Amino acid sequence: MTNKNLVLIGGGHAHMEVLANLKLFKEKGFEVTVIGPSEYHYYSGMGPGMLGMTYTPDDIRFATRHVVEKQGGRFVLDSVRRIAPLTRELQLASGNTLPYDVLSCNAGSYVPKTNVSQSDADIYSVKPIETLLAAQKRLIELLSEKKITVGIIGGGPSSAEIAGNIWQLAHKKNLHMPRIKIFSGRRFMQRFPEKIQKLALHFLKERGIEVSEDDYVKEIKAKSIVMDSGHKHDLDFIFLALGVKPSPIFSESGLPTGPDGGLLVNQFLQCTEHPEIFGGGDCIYFQDHPLNKVGVYAVRQNPILLHNLMASLEGKALWPFDPGGDYLLIFNMGGGEGILNKSWLTFGGKTAFFIKDYIDRKFMRKYQAIE
Repeated sequence: MTNKNLVLIGGGHAHMEVLANLKLFKEKGFEVTVIGPSEYHYYSGMGPGMLGMTYTPDDIRFATRHVVEKQGGRFVLDSVRRIAPLTRELQLASGNTLPYDVLSCNAGSYVPKTNVSQSDADIYSVKPIETLLAAQKRLIELLSEKKITVGIIGGGPSSAEIAGNIWQLAHKKNLHMPRIKIFSGRRFMQRFPEKIQKLALHFLKERGIEVSEDDYVKEIKAKSIVMDSGHKHDLDFIFLALGVKPSPIFSESGLPTGPDGGLLVNQFLQCTEHPEIFGGGDCIYFQDHPLNKVGVYAVRQNPILLHNLMASLEGKALWPFDPGGDYLLIFNMGGGEGILNKSWLTFGGKTAFFIKDYIDRKFMRKYQAIE
């Protein structure tokens, strides 16, 4: 028997297989502790659908605490402020410290609020996913009374999905239809092929959703935004759908990071300077081949993290992570329609959303079954 302690920061996508197999660690005599800011983990791929009321919160979340405690692990409702690799301790927001022998980080990402000034009333970010619930409730309140203007700041798929699902929410609840404006900076969906850009703009235009591609947002205030050009837009409700950044705990802890601030990891998903620290998902920077912030990589990292965490505890050989080839992308555009892309194949419509809905529900059923 051994008393080695495995600690997981976060119960996100990259930790799903580890969470599903905690009993294996316990059977070998290892202690397992999971730290999270919520007793649940929400699946981000279904977040916009929850905003648009395609899904309920229960449809898109895992009961992390229940799964951990059911298998004999310990769940700590808290967040990590700093990692001290030399003493192998975590400093928590509560002021407590927690020792570890092996640490795995799936701390996720956040939407920076760098340009937000004054009050942040009626300003919501797309992450964490729980924020979308609060935003939905507030939108229903406002749209029950009158037509409002909603501004979405960001030029990626998140903006398109949020816009389409606000439109769907207003339809489903028979509310006043808001004026929805996306401020994308320059070219909307610019990192995607032209066919995807055109399809996204087509769906948005069909629903009367406006896309501004000629100016960047300089400052975000309560009820308004100011552009680089000096032009001001009055808005009743603002969504921040800018690019996500990895959790800041790694840079603040003096750990090696990539250009985006993510934990720098090698081919084994292992910190390049501290071999007892691992990571996966949006919070890492993969040294060999920088990865897009998409959930598919977190899912592909699952079996590698499961093996390597056990191997690290037991002193056995690690497995390298292969990011794999092309991956399927499907965007939920609201109204039961989507855009699908896989290498040369791109199409939009009901079938695309049907495929996304089937894959997402199947993924949820697999891991909710552990509960």
